[in-house]
Amino acid sequence: MSTRARPQDEIRVGDRRVPVSHLDKELFPDDGITKAELIDYYRSVARPMLTHLRDRPLVMERHPDGYGGKSFIHKDVPDHFPDWIRTVRVPKEGGSLTMAVCDDTATLVYLANQACITPHPWLSPATCLDCPDRLVFDLDPAESDGDGFETVRWTAHQLGGLLTELGLRPAVMTTGSRGLHLLVLLDRRTDFDTARHFARRVADVLAARHSDRLTTEPRKNKRRGRLYLDVQRNAYAQTSVAPYAVRARPHAPVATPLDWDELDDPELGPRRWTLRSLPERLEEHADPWKGLSRCRRSLAKAAQRLDDLDGR
Repeated sequence: MSTRARPQDEIRVGDRRVPVSHLDKELFPDDGITKAELIDYYRSVARPMLTHLRDRPLVMERHPDGYGGKSFIHKDVPDHFPDWIRTVRVPKEGGSLTMAVCDDTATLVYLANQACITPHPWLSPATCLDCPDRLVFDLDPAESDGDGFETVRWTAHQLGGLLTELGLRPAVMTTGSRGLHLLVLLDRRTDFDTARHFARRVADVLAARHSDRLTTEPRKNKRRGRLYLDVQRNAYAQTSVAPYAVRARPHAPVATPLDWDELDDPELGPRRWTLRSLPERLEEHADPWKGLSRCRRSLAKAAQRLDDLDGR
């Protein structure tokens, strides 16, 4: 799909005419990837990606000078955004923010035109900001770990096994950066404190099982080369990189959902797929997370199973 600007500098997306500008601006100059190509990419993956963006406050990671230039994190909606982009008022300490919600392809295209290379959605929906429906475990290799991604891969298997043992249905994806994310869909019947406490307990149990390789110690100088089981994202107003999002890294790597058996592919790495190779993957293999919404589970039942494990 090729993005061509109309004379009045807009492109048609569905029933919207989306204003665009500077389409030839190189956002990844090492590869000659322009803003037009970023827009085309997000149009091509909009169908599976929007299932993870709809109805969620969105933090925009913007790189107007390209991925290697000055960047900024944009939480509130600028005045110049068109009124057809959905927004939600979000409470914060001492006031509130008006945040964008990406419910359709036109909005995704508009954000890409704003040089939003990476969208970061909340873990809770706009309709119930205090009720997370996603639990995220962030696995990055320890800086001193010579095995690097192999340890991350092994940890994902161990963590996925434990979560399955608790009756949950975890999914796994590359982050497009350094490691993997494990995602668990919840039934929207818990609050952030409960969800984060549960995630910490799961991490503690797994770290105790493999204390020589894993840790929940937040201080780097105390980890002694072990992989840190990071559950810090599971809190109010925290975000996680969206599946299929492009990352501001060399060659435009993409956060890519996986089938669990792909975890054993020796060619797998955290930046395996890029803006240019991901669409072909989708054409050939479809979306590994299609139907993931049917995997929502109760955290209350999982917590009871975790209590039983602790009591053994």
